[in-house]
Amino acid sequence: MSLLEFWKSSKKQIEDKHIQQIVAFTGDGNLKDGSNVSDEFRDYLSHIPSNLIKLYANQCLEEGFKASGFVLQDIVNQIGRRLGFKVTDGRYRGTIKHIGYDGLWEYPDGHVIIVEVKTTDAYRIDLETISAYRKALINDSSINEINSSILIVVGRDDTGDLEAQIRGSRYAWDIRLISVDALSRLMSLKEDVEDPQIIQRIYDILIPHEFTKLDEIIDIVFSTAEEIKPQYESEEQIGEGEATEPKFTPVAFHEACISRIEKHLDCSLIKRSRAKYSTPDENTRVLCSVSKKHERTAQGAFWFAFHPHQKDFLEPEGYSFVAFGCGDEQTIILVPFKNFQVFLNDLNITEKEDRFYWHVHITNENGRFYLHRKGGAERAELTEYLLK
Repeated sequence: MSLLEFWKSSKKQIEDKHIQQIVAFTGDGNLKDGSNVSDEFRDYLSHIPSNLIKLYANQCLEEGFKASGFVLQDIVNQIGRRLGFKVTDGRYRGTIKHIGYDGLWEYPDGHVIIVEVKTTDAYRIDLETISAYRKALINDSSINEINSSILIVVGRDDTGDLEAQIRGSRYAWDIRLISVDALSRLMSLKEDVEDPQIIQRIYDILIPHEFTKLDEIIDIVFSTAEEIKPQYESEEQIGEGEATEPKFTPVAFHEACISRIEKHLDCSLIKRSRAKYSTPDENTRVLCSVSKKHERTAQGAFWFAFHPHQKDFLEPEGYSFVAFGCGDEQTIILVPFKNFQVFLNDLNITEKEDRFYWHVHITNENGRFYLHRKGGAERAELTEYLLK
């Protein structure tokens, strides 16, 4: 049984294992460049939730073991994938014939960062060697000088000596430094927000910038705080001629919904943002929205917002679904996106200076679910999409 099959069949059992045990379960347990063991381990990392990624990273740093540096390298590259980069895994061991970077992370706009992972900064890092990796990649046209930089990821938060080493070198404008913990927190932050502009600002943190003027940092802090603070559906006007609902405590049962949807679709779904999920290869995508039950009818009414960037997420080729959690995870309406998309022109919208979205208003009437359309148009029944 492969490691991934073990994970799918016995999640609870494997969650209790130390990362060293996890690697030992994989083939002969030896991570080597180009080996099936490495491929299987990386495939496993791509399917597990981010809380396990962070746990494994801490185990590598706090309880060093044979090959813990290689394991951490794969974990850091997986964090890069969770952040939304196109990642090329580097080699565990450099050779004369191969450039010795630990990872290449490509931004959506084409910028590439060369990643170097260090479990500790207790000794001086050879910045000449790391810079040589970049020069070699530039020389063979894999990257260009203007749109590339270096990111050193270290295991410790106390990096004063290394920071001073970088500042005092001629590479200060090409290199940035971040701890594994801070990188993990960026991954968690990305999973909590939904606005693509904020996600872009998260990306920009990792590129060398001159921060004499602090406006960009302040923008990141405030825009992120606004995005992740509780949003009240009562603040939105629900369609034409419909009363605004009274305030209530926001609900968040996305993960419980996704757990059921994973079983239904027989796949692993990785959290990409607050409401976006996909398989590791992104061939299957799910937009999961949840709503508290409103006492509009005896059995409840539910309101959701559907945004243009969510539509963009679902449009690529493959299998895409819109999931509506109605009141709790026991009541999920899972609609193929191609079927849901035909309703968009018939839904009420909100158009503001900085955003635009569609209103999705669903009611439960004697166990049958209906999507309400604007202008008194006939309701569309969604009962057939109710997850059994």
